Amino acid sequence: MAWFFNSKKTSKESAKKRLQLVLMHDRASINPQLLDKLKEELLQVIEKYVEIDTSGMEISLDGDKRTVALVANIPIKGTR
Repeated sequence: MAWFFNSKKTSKESAKKRLQLVLMHDRASINPQLLDKLKEELLQVIEKYVEIDTSGMEISLDGDKRTVALVANIPIKGTR
């Protein structure tokens, strides 16, 4: 029976995370196309200096009720 309650909690948490992401996009006034362009340009600049692993890369918006941050987790393979 315990696994049943855990799955509900996971679903609830997942929905909450999705809603938070939508709200952060709205608060930051960044539409998805602009965020994609920002990601592309960031990668171009970073790739000038280091070799990166794009398969393990994560770029997202994160924050709380007052602030929104662009969070980038970009694995580096080595320097150029």
